[in-house]
Amino acid sequence: MRLKYLFLPKSKFREMPRKKIVSKIFVLDTNVILHDHTCIYQFEENDIVLPIVVLEELDKFKRGNDLINYQAREFARLLDEIVGDELFNGGKPLGPNLGKLRIETGKPYSEELKNSFREDIPDHQILAIAEYTAKQHPGRKTILVSKDINLRMKAKSLGIQAEDYKSGQVRDINVLEKNVVVFDNFSNELIDKLYHDGYFNASEAEWKYKAEANECFILKGGNSSVLARYDASDKMIRRLEKKTVYGIKPRNAEQTFSIDVLMDPEIKLVALTGKAGTGKTLLALAAALEQHKQFEQVLLARPIVALSNRDLGFLPGDAMEKINPYMQPLYDNLGVIKHVFNPRSTEYQKIEELQKEDRLVITPLAYIRGRSLSNVYFIIDEAQNLTPHEVKTIITRAGEGTKMVFTGDLQQIDSPYLDIRSNGLSYLTERMKGQEIFAHINLLKGERSFLAELASNLL
Repeated sequence: MRLKYLFLPKSKFREMPRKKIVSKIFVLDTNVILHDHTCIYQFEENDIVLPIVVLEELDKFKRGNDLINYQAREFARLLDEIVGDELFNGGKPLGPNLGKLRIETGKPYSEELKNSFREDIPDHQILAIAEYTAKQHPGRKTILVSKDINLRMKAKSLGIQAEDYKSGQVRDINVLEKNVVVFDNFSNELIDKLYHDGYFNASEAEWKYKAEANECFILKGGNSSVLARYDASDKMIRRLEKKTVYGIKPRNAEQTFSIDVLMDPEIKLVALTGKAGTGKTLLALAAALEQHKQFEQVLLARPIVALSNRDLGFLPGDAMEKINPYMQPLYDNLGVIKHVFNPRSTEYQKIEELQKEDRLVITPLAYIRGRSLSNVYFIIDEAQNLTPHEVKTIITRAGEGTKMVFTGDLQQIDSPYLDIRSNGLSYLTERMKGQEIFAHINLLKGERSFLAELASNLL
């Protein structure tokens, strides 16, 4: 059977009209700006509404030395640059391929809002503006963006679309829960070569495994086993030896791996994750003290996150007395190392000397701002309470000869606006994966005490 083709003249064809993409409107909560002061540039061609109550709330955060205060001040400067001497009428364009930013003044509560929420608070004022915006622009999608889960739930109950600020969130959660790779039935010849030569070429291993830079392994043969790490610079598998650093001995394979990357001068950035009691901060501090001659200063810092909704102002005393309770865990780790030695020993006296000379400093993270961090061994504890932008700000302060170690427990996030995907430590671990100057060790086994480990697993 012959097929017949029908050819129509070009004039008979009509081009289908392209569907015009309607931009969205995003209403921002205060906590989004405090999380990332550059957030207004992350919404592509869509418009942004900034409730005026948000500016009022930001004003309360602009004084202080903490990172959250920095975000508030930087956003104020950014807003001033955008607006200049002009009025905000109709909004201001944010740049090429970006939408407009406009400030929305206070709007009256709808009857549904009045009946649902009796209290007149900033959150409810933001809801009123989001609801008003959605009604004013029925042909466009209006979305409230907030890091506050409860506010998002309130919005959704009123029929207002709401979502988390997702810029910088981790996509692959498996990266964070990384376990040490164990190879059973590994070549006895290659294990012998590791013990004899200390290394072998990765291509010699008969495995279909793509190793990442500084990834650690346990290689088990028929008669022996060995700890090893992949060196991406020359594609070698190198044997690791158990090292004692400033009196602290590793108690498991993960601690051995941690000490190895902490002591490696070629690795400039380390992330140590794991539950409480796994030795993250202790190992980092011991490694720093072991290498104190290679660095001008050892810095230990942590963000101050007040628990139980208690502000620092509630605590008695001056500024240092207020923050000391938050620094106590760092002093505790230093005390563990000091107690390994006799008070008259050279090692003990060296710690005292380093502290007197301000070469070993324990301080809140906020006090680091503005410093030039050259030739410094910098340990940032409780890094899971930092935002991705804060982590970026810290790392970009690193000068020549500086090594940075971020430690934290991803299951113990104290900030109400961060979770396992959105915190700075997770962001750092995912983005830096595969870089030759970066190493991530996830410690699993608690070594503080049998009681602490039992409680961690059962409670």
